[in-house]
Amino acid sequence: MTGQRKIRVAVVFGGRGPEHPVSCMGGGNILGAIDRTKYEVIPIGITTDGHWVQVVDEPDRLAIEGDVLPTVEAAAVPGAQVVPWAGADTALAAAEAGAIVASAPAHIPHLFGDVDVVWPVLHGPYGEDGTIQGLLEMAGVPYVGAGVLASSVSMDKEYMKLIFKSRGLPVGPFVVVRDQDWPATAAGELADAEASPERKRVLDEIEELGWPLFVKPARGGSSIGTSKAKDMAGLHEAIMLAREYDPKVLVERAIEGVEVEVSVLQGIDGAPPDTSLPGQLLVDGGEEFWDFEAKYLDAASGMAIPAPIPADAIAEIRRLAATAFDAVSCEGLARVDFFYTSDGRVMVNEINTMPGLSPASYFQKMWEATGVTFAEVIDRLLSSALSKRPGLR
Repeated sequence: MTGQRKIRVAVVFGGRGPEHPVSCMGGGNILGAIDRTKYEVIPIGITTDGHWVQVVDEPDRLAIEGDVLPTVEAAAVPGAQVVPWAGADTALAAAEAGAIVASAPAHIPHLFGDVDVVWPVLHGPYGEDGTIQGLLEMAGVPYVGAGVLASSVSMDKEYMKLIFKSRGLPVGPFVVVRDQDWPATAAGELADAEASPERKRVLDEIEELGWPLFVKPARGGSSIGTSKAKDMAGLHEAIMLAREYDPKVLVERAIEGVEVEVSVLQGIDGAPPDTSLPGQLLVDGGEEFWDFEAKYLDAASGMAIPAPIPADAIAEIRRLAATAFDAVSCEGLARVDFFYTSDGRVMVNEINTMPGLSPASYFQKMWEATGVTFAEVIDRLLSSALSKRPGLR
């Protein structure tokens, strides 16, 4: 890399996980906000079946159209060449046919050797969980965001909460349900709890949490597969839904209070993490909780920034957000989610090492309310990634 050319940034989005459209929206938002006088951008999409393709550099193609969610397939460049084994003749023939030239399944594109830094705007399994981070580490390519360890433990809510508890962070009670703990039954059928000692044990632990309960995939995001259970029948249905996305399920006690979020950026030159003004989620569209529709499709829902809670609670939330960031050895960026209870307690819900970055997401909006533009956030994250020394963290 020399000072005579722009910094080449590969923005990678889409992916095999259920948050594919959210990742596409985030990638498009970055394409629209990044400083083009400083950065040369290469948009790369990963399709839902794991192919890598070059995507058009048009942010509008990666936005929601009405209620239609964006996909990599819909924004791929016909005939674009991403991998060395897709030769010129192949690319030309594909372009003439209006087809897409993609990497072969289970193969990785060569272009990472031609870029200065990668921004993996990927959420959930096969992206935010340390998988692409490990790939980039092996390739020796700088990238934005948390490393392998932080990505992995933060993606798995069980281990994330165990680490938080070990660091003294206030975390609500939860129970982990694995396949062997809760054998699958026919739809609508409640298996006899006494039939399996493990199921009886787990059920007893769940009942100690009290009702209602939130049930979610242990390694999911964007509230996909998450539901609220008010009784045993609802619990059974909620576990079945969560298992559509992850065989490992988390059951949590519902916390009475408001949901508050705060954005975090890695400190500059070894300084402590910086935190934004917190925002309080407002669910005004009739949803029972902050689900996928409330997050991305319902214009009635939103966020109050700063959160309308006491100043000492805001200070405590910002302090705990920085502590959570350090607890999992996070880097780059994160969003930390909290509950502020009716009796004035602050409890940590979770950390997101690659938070949603779509136009509807609140990571950048909280920074904007704090006085930092999204373009400045992008520049800071890329500069931080490029300044990391190679090797072990």
